[in-house]
Amino acid sequence: MEFGVSTFVTDDGIGPAALGRALEERGFGALFLAEHTHIPVKRESPWPGGDELPRHYYRTLDPFVALSAAATATERLRVGTGIALVIQRDPIVLAKEVASLDLISGGRAELGIGAGWNREEMRNHGTEPKTRMRLLRERVLAVKELWTAEEAEFHGEFVDFDPVFSYPKPVQDPHPPVLVGGSGPTTFDRVVEFGDAWMPIHGRGTDELAGQIAELRERAGRHVPVSLFGVVPKAEIVAEVAAAGVDRILFNLPTEPEDATLARLDRMAALITS
Repeated sequence: MEFGVSTFVTDDGIGPAALGRALEERGFGALFLAEHTHIPVKRESPWPGGDELPRHYYRTLDPFVALSAAATATERLRVGTGIALVIQRDPIVLAKEVASLDLISGGRAELGIGAGWNREEMRNHGTEPKTRMRLLRERVLAVKELWTAEEAEFHGEFVDFDPVFSYPKPVQDPHPPVLVGGSGPTTFDRVVEFGDAWMPIHGRGTDELAGQIAELRERAGRHVPVSLFGVVPKAEIVAEVAAAGVDRILFNLPTEPEDATLARLDRMAALITS
């Protein structure tokens, strides 16, 4: 079992370099950062977590800038997005950002992807919510083409470009892993077609998780790695999800100042060494 954390890095919490060092010093293997480019003041989309949207949602740093800082402060820590809102990002730019992160980290980048829930936010980027899943698919496929082909080209419904040179290429072979977020009825279709791993959010229980993991791996015909996102750091939960077949636990780390964060990480670290 591997362990990491998932969190929001903001302008009023612990900095990404200090966080990365603290995680590596305590034996954690991964840092995954959330993304929101902005939050519209007038919002009708309900937040899946409840009524009041926490302030850290609109205070987040750009994940690739923050992950670069964490990567240069560490030697072994895996650095990834949890999740990158691909439907709000140009795929040519995204391919370069992730490949650059993979290069400066020495091959430690991971790309967690999803379509998001905030329809007002995505509309500000010119994305139509009704077609966002088709857009997500094409942009991920285009990114993979840009990573792996010397003269990359892509022709789809939403993404269309003739042959281009795109560098740097990723360090990892064939490319950084793409972790597909979500647990909807079509999530496994995306994992099988263009994902390298599955990254569901930890829900209220784990009763169905083992069956879902077995189903996914049977459909894919391979061992699909599973990173469980936003896990509550409790010993009994760690035991449950480990038994379900999860490969990596990403503990939910609240956004707090440095001293409070370090104290919380000390308590979490006891769970990964016990």
